[in-house]
Amino acid sequence: MLDNLITSKTRLKLLVKFFSNVNNQGHLRGLADEFGESTNSIRKELNNLSHAGFLVKVAEKNRIEYQANPHHPLFSNLQDIIRNYLGFDRLVEAVLERMGEVNEVILTGDYAQGIDSGTIEVMIKGEALNESYLEHLTGRIEELIERKVKFKVNQEIDSKDCLTLFKK
Repeated sequence: MLDNLITSKTRLKLLVKFFSNVNNQGHLRGLADEFGESTNSIRKELNNLSHAGFLVKVAEKNRIEYQANPHHPLFSNLQDIIRNYLGFDRLVEAVLERMGEVNEVILTGDYAQGIDSGTIEVMIKGEALNESYLEHLTGRIEELIERKVKFKVNQEIDSKDCLTLFKK
């Protein structure tokens, strides 16, 4: 539905990249390679979003890194919109519904890095978790958010490439 409101696919990809996880950052060429688009279209949208104050530029070595501006008055609203667009709210709600004693729900993989690849990887940590419920939940969630979901339970992860969606 958000893609009907934001008609520029490049702008939507950039908003997903930077607002799904506030720690995500990127530079012009890297973003062009990641999205498979021309540097010119990426540059245009980065300039528009920076000029509006949604992104900040950070000089790093010989290039400019962009990241979300958490001080923008609409930052939290935009972050909520992007996370709802990706289905994170419905995913967490479904997991907490009948999984048992959930301590954390952590996003890993592409979506934690702001890449809308179509496969959401989720780590669930807790005690006495109802793992058989995950088989039923996976199909229901995939239909609800229109993305593939892979669940992992109580495994170790690299904390720098993750996004905590829920913590008890």
